[in-house]
Amino acid sequence: MAMNVASSSAGRGGRRGRKPVMAEINVTPMVDVMLVLLIIFMVSAPLLTVGVPLDLPQTQAKSLDQDKNPLTLSVNLKGQVFLNDTEIALDDLVPKLKAITDARGGADERIFVRGDKKVDYGAVMQVMGRLSAAGFRRVALVTEVDQGS
Repeated sequence: MAMNVASSSAGRGGRRGRKPVMAEINVTPMVDVMLVLLIIFMVSAPLLTVGVPLDLPQTQAKSLDQDKNPLTLSVNLKGQVFLNDTEIALDDLVPKLKAITDARGGADERIFVRGDKKVDYGAVMQVMGRLSAAGFRRVALVTEVDQGS
């Protein structure tokens, strides 16, 4: 008798009592994953702006207002010069900067010079001298805000 009870529903037409299969894609989990990725990228993007690790000197000066992404020259502890994130020879510095500023819209481009606080003063001044001799007038030295006293 137990066998009759179990097989009685299968013998009556089978699929009549079932719901049809849903053929739609559930996008809620995909939206959740995309929102999490968006938040992760929004948090991590500001951390990826500067690629050359330097120990900048600290000053009491206020930060400058920026209208667009400036060119950044960095001089590390070994005296190597970097244009944004790529190393560049000192002799190639002025021609590359002129090509970049001509493509961006003129010699009125702002250039930030970052130098490690333990680097030789002459290495930073050599870069500054080449920029000045090439006609770049909007050159700024980058420092960190003094946290003490």
